[in-house]
Amino acid sequence: MISVTRIVITDPELISKLAGANGQIIFEGPNGNQVRTVETVPFGKLPPGVKSPVSDKEFEEARKSPDSGITLDEFWKRVERGEWR
Repeated sequence: MISVTRIVITDPELISKLAGANGQIIFEGPNGNQVRTVETVPFGKLPPGVKSPVSDKEFEEARKSPDSGITLDEFWKRVERGEWR
């Protein structure tokens, strides 16, 4: 399991800079010392080291069968019954 730290940013200028950043981001303190380095991950792409529980081959097979799987309604019913969390 990947550890997640949530930090809320309220400075609009900083939010804009972070939203437009690509690749590696280096956070520095007021004295110029590096505090932390992070890497941006494009939407739809898993972070490095995270493996999908479904293989690419399984995805391709599922795409070939449009009626495979369950409806969204059935999914939520299963979640409510505690079958998936």
